[in-house]
Amino acid sequence: MAFKAVGAGYADVAAHFRTLIRDGELAPGAALPSVQEIREQFNVSAKTVSRALSVLKSEGLAIGRGSLGTVVAEQSRVASSGSARLDRLARTGRIYSPGETSTDHEAMFRSCADLKVANALGVELYDEIPIRRRTFIQNGKPVVIGYSYFHPRALTAVPEIMRQGQLKPFWQTTYTERTGLIVSRSPEERGARLASQDELDVFGLDLPRSVAAAVLVLHTAHHDEDGPIEVWEDVYAPGLWQVSGSV
Repeated sequence: MAFKAVGAGYADVAAHFRTLIRDGELAPGAALPSVQEIREQFNVSAKTVSRALSVLKSEGLAIGRGSLGTVVAEQSRVASSGSARLDRLARTGRIYSPGETSTDHEAMFRSCADLKVANALGVELYDEIPIRRRTFIQNGKPVVIGYSYFHPRALTAVPEIMRQGQLKPFWQTTYTERTGLIVSRSPEERGARLASQDELDVFGLDLPRSVAAAVLVLHTAHHDEDGPIEVWEDVYAPGLWQVSGSV
């Protein structure tokens, strides 16, 4: 992928290679271009390149390999978010990163017991709403539990939301086709909380009941012109990162 930018900063350089890595254009073990090649590609200083590569290493995306320079790391501790999957789908036509898939797609009606989700969705706390859940698998291991919380009006236009199993095509595509309304998303909000026992079971973690495990949690709100329509919640296995919504 060619890229040339006058005055690009280290964050631009890091973002470029981060995207290539997460899209599978650069596979684990592949060498990144040399410092000189990156300098020429982006018209930046050696210091800027060094800082960009340090960012990728700190995120677990790349490692130094002596005479080989910087190579793509095995990414067992980094996982995509839902927003990243949509961005990847738009760029490449692929929703999953290399080595990733999903399973256990479930649909249910449940009480919305999370005040943050209720407020973002524009419903009352404990209202019954449609919810979908799935587990994302990376290199054979469960890494993220994804929840979709829907405003009830979404179900009116797309009753397939309550279908068990994976929805194809993406439900928002069907919603736009049927209503003419475009769905947009807000920036991800990051936080943390203690994992529930059910989530620990999904991640295959057998911890004593007296031991608490913290998990990274991302929330992404989706809207159309009539207001909130869906809220995503991505729950990461303990110890996992999510480095950017754009990867």
